[in-house]
Amino acid sequence: MWLRSGVGQDSSEEAPSRPLRADARRNVDALVAAAKAVFATSGVDAPVREIAAKAGVGLGTLYRHFPRRSDLVTAVFRHEVDACADEAPVLAAECEPAEALERWLYRCVDFVATKRGLAAALHSGDPAFDALPAYFERRFRPALAALLESAAAAGAIPADLDAMELLQAVSGLCYATDADRPDQARRMVALLVDGLRYRAAERPR
Repeated sequence: MWLRSGVGQDSSEEAPSRPLRADARRNVDALVAAAKAVFATSGVDAPVREIAAKAGVGLGTLYRHFPRRSDLVTAVFRHEVDACADEAPVLAAECEPAEALERWLYRCVDFVATKRGLAAALHSGDPAFDALPAYFERRFRPALAALLESAAAAGAIPADLDAMELLQAVSGLCYATDADRPDQARRMVALLVDGLRYRAAERPR
């Protein structure tokens, strides 16, 4: 928990709020980016002063936007989920279906790396994180399903793939590799994609 535990609302709930002013939005974005970087190097129990200093804001600003540590961990997680999910339609518009799928799965490797850095908090039993798995699935399932549908229609992969099963496979490959070796995880995912292409090529037309 934050030093000021118990302050603010439960971060697992979607509470309506007024739009932030431009300067406040910049502070929030800076704090989330700083927290992501600090959590990756110093862990989720890193001193709050380190996060505020990296973001270039005071402690009062940090506490105003994120009263509890769980609020900031949740914000980092949701930001990474959104960034990854939002990249799927961009890749679909820019690349051939098979390439879009492969590049997005590599992007998932980066997401898993961030999630590993948050693992100590996410698996702590804090109810503030209870809603995050459902949020992850709500954003990732349709993003990947659309890429799979396009790649299958192009004949690049089999048509019987389930989005969440494939995500579980990618996550499992990432966790089977060294946390500080994302290149190793990408090679494993590349082998997985090659296997999907081979299955599609072997099927009778």
